[in-house]
Amino acid sequence: MKFEDYKSGKYTQQYQYQSFSPTPINCQWTWESPEINTLLEDAARYLGELNAFSKMVPDVDHFIRMHITAEASQSSRIEGTQTNIDEAVMSKEEIDPDRKDDWQEVQNYIQAMNLSIKGLETLPLSSRLIREAHGVLLSGAREQHKLPGEFRKSQNWIGGSSLKDAIFIPPHQDEVLSLMTDLENFWHNENLHVPLIIKIGLSHYQFETIHPFLDGNGRVGRLLITLFLMSFKLLDKPCLYLSDFLEKNRAAYLDALMAARTSNNIIHWVKFFLNAVIESAKKSKVTFEKILTIKIEVDHIISTLGRRAENAQKLVHHLYSYPIVNAEDVCKVLDIKPNVAHPLINVLLEKDILKENTGLKKNRLYSFEKYLKLYR
Repeated sequence: MKFEDYKSGKYTQQYQYQSFSPTPINCQWTWESPEINTLLEDAARYLGELNAFSKMVPDVDHFIRMHITAEASQSSRIEGTQTNIDEAVMSKEEIDPDRKDDWQEVQNYIQAMNLSIKGLETLPLSSRLIREAHGVLLSGAREQHKLPGEFRKSQNWIGGSSLKDAIFIPPHQDEVLSLMTDLENFWHNENLHVPLIIKIGLSHYQFETIHPFLDGNGRVGRLLITLFLMSFKLLDKPCLYLSDFLEKNRAAYLDALMAARTSNNIIHWVKFFLNAVIESAKKSKVTFEKILTIKIEVDHIISTLGRRAENAQKLVHHLYSYPIVNAEDVCKVLDIKPNVAHPLINVLLEKDILKENTGLKKNRLYSFEKYLKLYR
């Protein structure tokens, strides 16, 4: 199918409303737009550079944990969750009770991402893997009554308060399984000669249009992008997170999806998606470069701390994954007593490695500020 000839689907009359039945996508795709060719080339180049750079970063898994946390925070914010990156890296005990539900949704996203990436070691990218991720995403959260881990068995809608005033009504629940089967076949159809980055963009659009779950479709659909990149070896680590770009361009993101559905304008969507990959890959590479600069600076400072250097180095390694701690955390991480932890904390405060955030005399929190602000 040519992008220029794309027909997004048809409206199907249901009882008192019309649902949208999208065109299956498991077919050969071509296009005439030279701009897509240029964007595709740039996206592949920047993605390759990011992947190569991630292999050069020492102890990269420490930083990948923060990348995943940032992705979880931003992806959830697109759906209205208010948890910011500072709160996302705190323990549950430190969170305001009124914000714990939002915090839990972000933690569920992190867990869903980690378990899904682990699952790719034994499972191909599949509906099964996506359902398992969805089950984790909604577990114990406000949406836990909305069939975690199961495709929907009733009609849902996007926008508006009901089917009567909805902005968009996805396909009827009876179509979900066949459409998801078509999407899964598209992922693994070796007879198709479609660039993988184009496949990812089309897959995200199709998934969001099918809206196969009662809730959590946006978050799962964005998680799908990372899993596709990992599954088909475009990335060795989950170091690209598009949700920051998509959250900052939320209106354009949602408009591009709707334009493909209502105006058959799949070209606009593909261009938007490729630009998102390009800008996100650029930003992720710059973030890694800044991390390395911080690491060199901090390692130099720690080398001057004498007998405290060993504990300081261990703590900083922990901070690259969990950049906000309290004194109790420091004791646990280093297996030391408070009378040893507090002088170490004070030294790191003096050296501007840690910053005290609360202004309190008790229950203080300390952040690895130079590092943490890279993800804000």
